[in-house]
Amino acid sequence: MKNIIHFSHANGFPASTYRTIFAELADDYDMRFIERIGHDARYPVTRDWPHLVDELLDDIGRAYENPVWLVGHSLGGYLSLMAALRKPQWVRGVVMLDSPVIAGWRSNMLRVSQWTGLDERLSPAAATRTRRTRWTSRDEAWRHFHSKPAFARWDERMLSDYIDFGIPQAAADGARELAFDRLTEYRIYKTLPHTFGSRLAHGAPVPVGFVAGTRSREVRQAGLHATRRVAGEHFEWMEGSHLFPMERPIETARAVQRMLRRLE
Repeated sequence: MKNIIHFSHANGFPASTYRTIFAELADDYDMRFIERIGHDARYPVTRDWPHLVDELLDDIGRAYENPVWLVGHSLGGYLSLMAALRKPQWVRGVVMLDSPVIAGWRSNMLRVSQWTGLDERLSPAAATRTRRTRWTSRDEAWRHFHSKPAFARWDERMLSDYIDFGIPQAAADGARELAFDRLTEYRIYKTLPHTFGSRLAHGAPVPVGFVAGTRSREVRQAGLHATRRVAGEHFEWMEGSHLFPMERPIETARAVQRMLRRLE
């Protein structure tokens, strides 16, 4: 029987966007995921994300008899580690893809910036509020995103799956609509936990691995001191931005495989 990886996606990107990565891992692992975290009314988005952690834990608790590996990108990495803090007996280990732990003075700055609204200038939150939600066709959606510098760096398989699953057909005339609710995405950015570092002051209760993007703005903003303390020797760099899993899916899958073998 294969070990299970329960994968959690980044904010704004449904899990099926990562199908190229899943396909690379599927020979050795049984891949599971929640397609769109935060879209179930039973698990609202609130400060510090307690209900999103509940959503992940409830999904794990319903489905699996044995501990599972948790792998997550950005939002998904944070939720994976938060779930492990709550239920370590359910988790074999965690691999975080560019989800740097915010701790110390940076966590205090985050708290203040959330009070003042400055956090919108330091994250994609502001752009999320006015994000376009509708396109007339798949071709138009493809051209729209492929022309953007950030998306132009994506592996075309990843971009194709984002178009198909993140902007599915919504009408008989072929029109497409954004699947990830932009208000939910905005709320997730606005409620980023600032107490995470203190909860990890004595380390994590399960093995943790971390893969960081060499050009990740999020890593630069958060720093890596707290993350390195939690991950220890289980740390790797990956060429790319915060969205390196979309830019280098095959290399990302290989990094996850390496990390899981080391954590084992």
